[in-house]
Amino acid sequence: MRRLAALLVVPALLLAAGCGGDKGSDSDSAAFKSSMGLPSITAGAKVGEKPTIAKGEGNPPKDLKVEVVSKGSGAKTAKGQKIEVNYLGQVWGSDKPFDNSFDRKQPFALTLGAGGVIPGWDQGLQGQNVGSRVMLSIPPSLGYGAQGQGDIPANSTLVFVVDILKASTPPPVLKTAKGTEVKQDDAKLPKVGTNTDGKAPTVTIPKVDPPKALVSNYIIEGTGPVVKATDGIVIQYVGYVWKDGKKFDDGYATGKTTPITALNQLQIKGLANGVAGKKVGSRLLLVLPPSEGFGATAQQGVPANSTVVFSLDILGLL
Repeated sequence: MRRLAALLVVPALLLAAGCGGDKGSDSDSAAFKSSMGLPSITAGAKVGEKPTIAKGEGNPPKDLKVEVVSKGSGAKTAKGQKIEVNYLGQVWGSDKPFDNSFDRKQPFALTLGAGGVIPGWDQGLQGQNVGSRVMLSIPPSLGYGAQGQGDIPANSTLVFVVDILKASTPPPVLKTAKGTEVKQDDAKLPKVGTNTDGKAPTVTIPKVDPPKALVSNYIIEGTGPVVKATDGIVIQYVGYVWKDGKKFDDGYATGKTTPITALNQLQIKGLANGVAGKKVGSRLLLVLPPSEGFGATAQQGVPANSTVVFSLDILGLL
């Protein structure tokens, strides 16, 4: 797995106008009993309410299960669409949620099928009507597997209640940076290649002390919309350690782009701060001092207290 793909603080899993935000015809009942053997919703069963989920009883399902708690009247969701949801999740056999968006009072945005969330979400939320509340039972193979995640133990089956609030189709994603080249005339900063052939650009780091503050400069200035801190984006990138010039991460190596579900959920704040306010289609030089990068914690290929350098293309919005 590429390093940057793991830098999302996925809220324990993990804005264009929607195709509809209709609420379904909810039951007046405050509870919901599953017909598929999934845990019951003991309170807050209506769309928009924070649910309370009972413990899962017995052995959990081995396959993905999707049960519609309340069917919305909006269009069906499809792969490639950006959707906004509220959710609550807990581990089968526990009655304590490990995460929920209801308390944050901010919906969670993702692009279906883009790989920005666990596979159980990508699969289970496709084909559902906007305005629906659904319950997902996700086996470990479609969740966090044998490694677990935070408060989620290894090999856990996960249970989610998800309200699907909006869905929209994002604009196409570029294959490479596209725009106007910007002069690179500061000898104290790295020089980045301007090739647009889909290959990794060269990054030449000068043999001087690195800057102490975040650097975010256009190498190619795109013409697309300005990225907001709350936006999801698609990027391509390559990263180096300033001190020895060694490459520590390369998104080009697999030939695949990297989706970032929400820019402000990145653990590396320098990436979020450096990309916000820049235009889609751009190539950026990002220089991250330790306070904006990995800090005092050594990462694979990145020593503690390192300044790191990225060439990063902003290829589209999610």
